[in-house]
Amino acid sequence: MSTGLIIAIVIVAAVVVVAALLAVRARGSGPQGLKRRFGPEYERTVAQHGGDTKAAEQELAERVQRHGGLHERELEPAERERYAARWTTAQEHFVDSPRESVAEIDRLLAELAADRGFPAGADYEEQVAALSVHHAAHVDGYRRVHRAVQAPVGGSPQSQAGTEEMRTAMIEARSLFDDLVTPSSHEHGRHRAGVGADTGGHLPWSADQSRPKES
Repeated sequence: MSTGLIIAIVIVAAVVVVAALLAVRARGSGPQGLKRRFGPEYERTVAQHGGDTKAAEQELAERVQRHGGLHERELEPAERERYAARWTTAQEHFVDSPRESVAEIDRLLAELAADRGFPAGADYEEQVAALSVHHAAHVDGYRRVHRAVQAPVGGSPQSQAGTEEMRTAMIEARSLFDDLVTPSSHEHGRHRAGVGADTGGHLPWSADQSRPKES
């Protein structure tokens, strides 16, 4: 086989691969692909744009373009244990210091996401945008925690985050925490023991146990 023919075959094969990748990307960025990928985040973004699905889909497609290629770094067992211990401590202090506990959860999630390879927590909006691409089903719990922390302490009752609101925010944020701290499928078997004792896969204040006092 001549060198020219070999080169031609390689070029054709490369073109086919690129075309296939572009087709997959186009399907994933189309309306149905975005709905499947983002789930409740799709509906939230549409509502944020006042029902304008075209504007919402453009925003979501741009998020995929910016962050779709992000590869999450696996945590070491000691890192998982440290984050699990921090969550447990924050949860235990909620009854006496709900705002401080929620603030610690906000910091914890920002640091955990950064350790997994997402944008640093200092750029909160970009970090959340990246998380929404890879953890769309659970990212809104992080938003709720962050809003509760940012709510003014001395403002009107309508602008303050009450104890029940902060408790609910922490419960919803736990799902994202579990996503980020749990080993991925190929690591799960090796490292499962590191986190189980602290997280246990349970949402805080399940059933009626250790329910915080209302403010």
